[in-house]
Amino acid sequence: MKHAPFDVIVIGGGHAGAEAAHAAARAGARTALVTMRRDTIGVMSCNPAIGGLGKGHLVREIDAMGGIMGLAADRSGIQFRLLNRRKGPAVRGPRTQSDRVFYRAAIQSLLADQQNLTILEGEVADLILTDGRIAGIELADGSQIGAGAVVLTTGTFLRGVIHIGDRKMEGGRIGDKPSNRLAQRLRDLSLPLGRLKTGTPPRLRSSSIDWARLELQPADDDPMLFSFLSNAPTVRQISCGITHTNERTHDLITANLSRSAMYGGHIEGVGPRYCPSIEDKVVRFADKTSHQIFLEPEGLDSDVVYPNGISTSLPEDVQHDYVHSIVGLEQAEILQPGYAIEYDYVDPQSLNAALELPMLPGLFLAGQINGTTGYEEAAAQGLMAGLNAARQVAGQGPITLGRDRAYIGVLIDDLVTRGVSEPYRMFTSRAEYRLSLRADNADQRLTPLAADLDLIDDARRQLFDAKLDALATGRAMLEGETFTPREIAAQGIAINQDGQRRTGMDILAFPDVTPDQIDPLLPEFAALPAEIRTQLAIEALYRTYVDRQQRDADALRRDEALSIPETLDYSDIGGLSNELRGKLTRIRPQTLGQAGRIDGMTPAALALILTRIRQDERLRA
Repeated sequence: MKHAPFDVIVIGGGHAGAEAAHAAARAGARTALVTMRRDTIGVMSCNPAIGGLGKGHLVREIDAMGGIMGLAADRSGIQFRLLNRRKGPAVRGPRTQSDRVFYRAAIQSLLADQQNLTILEGEVADLILTDGRIAGIELADGSQIGAGAVVLTTGTFLRGVIHIGDRKMEGGRIGDKPSNRLAQRLRDLSLPLGRLKTGTPPRLRSSSIDWARLELQPADDDPMLFSFLSNAPTVRQISCGITHTNERTHDLITANLSRSAMYGGHIEGVGPRYCPSIEDKVVRFADKTSHQIFLEPEGLDSDVVYPNGISTSLPEDVQHDYVHSIVGLEQAEILQPGYAIEYDYVDPQSLNAALELPMLPGLFLAGQINGTTGYEEAAAQGLMAGLNAARQVAGQGPITLGRDRAYIGVLIDDLVTRGVSEPYRMFTSRAEYRLSLRADNADQRLTPLAADLDLIDDARRQLFDAKLDALATGRAMLEGETFTPREIAAQGIAINQDGQRRTGMDILAFPDVTPDQIDPLLPEFAALPAEIRTQLAIEALYRTYVDRQQRDADALRRDEALSIPETLDYSDIGGLSNELRGKLTRIRPQTLGQAGRIDGMTPAALALILTRIRQDERLRA
């Protein structure tokens, strides 16, 4: 049987696949999303949450480009919280606990409403090649579907193996079979494959938990949502519970480490260092007597709780014992045991910046197949892979985002230039330009690009244009008048009486000054929407630093082709780690760009090398 051809085929209905299919269709490509089961599209396989530190930035960027994760998160969010609220706006991370059922329904609804998109059920068994280029796919039933480009988003399904203690079973996740035939095909094509693992905690019955003994964490009173189209949460907000492991918990785990799939030697894949299992925590942080656990309800009408912080591959009887050693969980019923899962991934260094595999033109990869972990990282890659697949079919050039423009750019650049030694997770610390890559301004950074590419609808375009007009009006108000130190001090603002007049933007740049404090000076500013006032206050706070960062970014872009003298002595550059000194001395990169692609290289270290080269040039001159 042969289906009618499509422009783009997306394989897999997880977070990467959903975003890739939606992006390709928005870009005008006739798109097919092929998944084993239509009803599992948008399933949250692990924790029922979206966002977090770094991850929340990605979701807002996806939304700014017209993607769907932010909208689905807002429609399903049952506990919105802004992480790092006490720190600067640049490193604050929006996060929500989601209702699993609502989230899946939102994703499926958004996909169903998208023009140019067809959803097909079936197992992809083979890739069709013509003259060394992707030409379509073959399903397990032998039917073929032609395509100009294919986006592969297999998640944890490629040769997926689930481990619970010394017991193992094949599966892409609990209850779903793995994709073995496609995995074998990728091996036959000599793709650079590796093995990674991730894990999940046991699921608990909510009604069996003693919530009265737990600390409760409520949702924020002033929630920060993910989509720039959203105004307020759409469903009831709830509290999560907090408890902790204890010495008895740790003793039980330590006594049974040899029965853990990971520590018992049953798993070859490498797990995520920044999301460790409870076994890893007990071993790596042996000096700690407790670890925090967030008890996250999986939905408003669900009796299932996700205990965030105790993922495991220990046997079920050990899981039973250590869960019951925790305060509030003494009688907790385990509905599903925790497990580890290992799976195949493709070395992302084999991809180009468009997430295409040059050795198989027309094949794009996104999500965990590229060595990442997390819904948000997967969706961000899916967005770009789907967009670039559609553009390639249309005869257009790829779209890439620089590290100075988006966290999405940081993510993809890290993957394709540095590769992974463990599942990659986004953090704000990975972005050297994080002062300008804030969650609050993601639309200003990326929506103009999305508009140019015709990826957004008229409603979003009109809202964005109205916001830009309001921001421009507010800036004009703030910059249009100056005030004396005496006038400023009269508003309770600490200031030196130096005689220098200052604008409203200058005043808002002072530490701890709020828009309310300058309202008496600028009554017309008080009439602006709260969102606009807050945005301008953040701009004022970071303006000097952002300008400096932009100059640094422009300079670094110019200097990437700069030659590095063969005689440069890396051992004499202060601030470089011993590991990087050794790698640089051994590899001897010829240009600054080549040095930047060395595994473990950081933007700060690159800046140190550039500074030394400039210093040596001045000395020679």
